[in-house]
Amino acid sequence: MSAERSMIAVERALAEFRAGRPVFVVDGADAALVACAEAIEPPLAALIEDFARGQARLVLPAARLRRLGLERAQAGVVALPTIDVARIATLVLHLDARIDAPVAPAAPLDHAGLELSALALVLPPVVVAPAAGRPAPADVLTVSAADIRDFRAANVRELRLVARAPVPLEGATQTEFVVFRGGEGMRDQVAIVVGRPDVAQPVAVRLHSACLTGDLFGSLKCDCGDQLRSTVRWMAENGGGVLLYLDQEGRGNGIANKMRAYRLQAQGFDTYDADEMLGFENDQRRFDFAAEMLKQLGVSRVRIMTNNPIKMAAMTAAGLEIVEDKRVIGRPTAHNVSYLASKRDRAGHFIDVEALAAQAPIDG
Repeated sequence: MSAERSMIAVERALAEFRAGRPVFVVDGADAALVACAEAIEPPLAALIEDFARGQARLVLPAARLRRLGLERAQAGVVALPTIDVARIATLVLHLDARIDAPVAPAAPLDHAGLELSALALVLPPVVVAPAAGRPAPADVLTVSAADIRDFRAANVRELRLVARAPVPLEGATQTEFVVFRGGEGMRDQVAIVVGRPDVAQPVAVRLHSACLTGDLFGSLKCDCGDQLRSTVRWMAENGGGVLLYLDQEGRGNGIANKMRAYRLQAQGFDTYDADEMLGFENDQRRFDFAAEMLKQLGVSRVRIMTNNPIKMAAMTAAGLEIVEDKRVIGRPTAHNVSYLASKRDRAGHFIDVEALAAQAPIDG
């Protein structure tokens, strides 16, 4: 199958998954019917029950297993002799749930299912029903596990510039938006070129993951909107730069899962504990495609504007030279100070929360 056809097959599988329909995943001689666990309701449960013949399994990521009482670094599976909707919902989402059966190691097909759920931005756990030599059920789309595994890298290889135009911004009137197709997430990616940066010299760069609540609506729960606007202003006043606006809502989990995590945070859990309860590790994002965007813009040396050591490591791993790193700090508020502290303490972000709070009163 050509690279283009392989990508199309995975894109169609993602559409099926997000719509709550199962797909048939083939991995060499093995195959299975795979469905996202959050979509398991009586009609789908009946279809899987009929196909599985008592051999289905629930695949749980390591993060969710830890919340179920097992200290695991890898995904695992529990047997589903019957497709019990209530039991699956408990193991997938309930806060006080505990593992109720032996956990076996996940197989390659199981990992392919987890990757499909990650790409589709649904909750991670999946239900897998082995085919045991049988064909896919009627009207169920078939996709290769190898194509699923290669999809992210293929998106980087196929990343291309599709549109660009000047867009004057408040405080940065000499600004161009450059749109790329590919990368991560479910939408296009945008490079915002502020001023006329000289790509023969180190260029000021920020990798900014989209945050609907903070960037657009001014949410007080995070500092994203402040970081976005202050970076553009700083670039306009200091020789220009490139801000990459990346489709990575909720640290790569998607807006729906971000809201699920916010509900848990409202119950007292910090941002990382909330994500772990949903089955996510600390950060689901990758930045290889962001580096490729910069390369296509002619940027090879960067003055990176970030508090996140993961972004710096990703740029170096992609072959870009970091000549300087600069912090980007937003306002502390009564609603985000614990969030900022969690990013520092649990993800290693370079944030001096105490000094920040001392510089200005924490507002509402």
